[in-house]
Amino acid sequence: MDLKQRHFLPPTDHFFLFGPRGTGKSTWLRACLPDAYIVDLLDDATWRQYLSDPDHIKAVVKANPEYTCFIIDEVQKAPKILDSIHALIEENKGHQFILTGSGARKLRRGGVNLLGGRALLCHLHPFMASELGADFELSAALKNGLVPLIAAATDPASKMAAYLRLYLNEEVQAEGLVREIDSFARFLETISFSHGAVMNVSNIARECRISRKSIDNYLSVLEDLLLAYSLPVFTKRAKRAVTTHHKFYLFDTGVFQHLRPKGPLDSVPEIDGIALEGLVMQHLKAWSEYSGGNVQCFFWRTKSGSEIDFILYGEGHFHAIEVKNAAHVNTKHLRALKTFCLDYPEARPLFLYRGKDKLIIDGIPCWPTDEFLRKLVPNHWPLTHTRGQP
Repeated sequence: MDLKQRHFLPPTDHFFLFGPRGTGKSTWLRACLPDAYIVDLLDDATWRQYLSDPDHIKAVVKANPEYTCFIIDEVQKAPKILDSIHALIEENKGHQFILTGSGARKLRRGGVNLLGGRALLCHLHPFMASELGADFELSAALKNGLVPLIAAATDPASKMAAYLRLYLNEEVQAEGLVREIDSFARFLETISFSHGAVMNVSNIARECRISRKSIDNYLSVLEDLLLAYSLPVFTKRAKRAVTTHHKFYLFDTGVFQHLRPKGPLDSVPEIDGIALEGLVMQHLKAWSEYSGGNVQCFFWRTKSGSEIDFILYGEGHFHAIEVKNAAHVNTKHLRALKTFCLDYPEARPLFLYRGKDKLIIDGIPCWPTDEFLRKLVPNHWPLTHTRGQP
């Protein structure tokens, strides 16, 4: 796969760039900033140098006056270097420091200096469909996900298996994030059943045969490694009793597909439906953050059972989005959207499905998921019409 133009726009000031492994942080920075000085902490010799002598970066900067931009790749591997970088920022205003990482857990756990708020916090996500252009295929994305490392592989399934082993061996076990790696591996398989669902931690603990406290710790590890996140309930101006528990999502639908056990009794359309919802969610999350982070993502579920997959709420945006793995639209698919719009007439509803035609049914736009994802670009919303207009 050719190098793709990413939607992420780098700040001109110092910044952290976090993202799961394989999302293309190093590749993107090298292409975008070819004249930067790069400190690659994945290189063993470099890592040992900075682990034993974090102040080495001061000597490097002093000896290379021709460089104004310095990239520290995988900074969490030598977190004490941040104290030295903080001092350099205070001494010299003419340099830019960019610090990448695949998680901030080790930084926070070590109580290290996070540059005292002098660096912005940014994230790089898996590919968006609009970044891939003609190379985007919905069926492939649902099966393999959109992590650049996996999407570019000739054998995505084998690459994904190796990718997850790498996380278990290098990020989880080697860093001592959990005590029993076998229990954590069993937890990963079990948690895949909660992708796109409200979690029941007690049930997960019982299924894994480990304590609830351990499950809470494992969930924290997943979120700190940027492999999962939770989606809160939309409660603003609530007119009905709503649930209080968050929904759980793995960061990429390909990771979900690989972790989710499948057998003769499993429904393929049901699993594909969960994957489709997750694929839309990871696009909305990337779109929100790349657009400046002023639009927040929620879901809506009443205690009586009405549910909307996604609510986007922020300045200039109030969208209610329902996703179905269906080739056709029927009126029962739109029932929850209608209920939500009764409570929130300001909201703009949208129904996404697996058909080919854009429709307006009972005033609600119904779009093919494929087309919506392709047209979803930061700082732009694909639908420009008002409710009920084509």
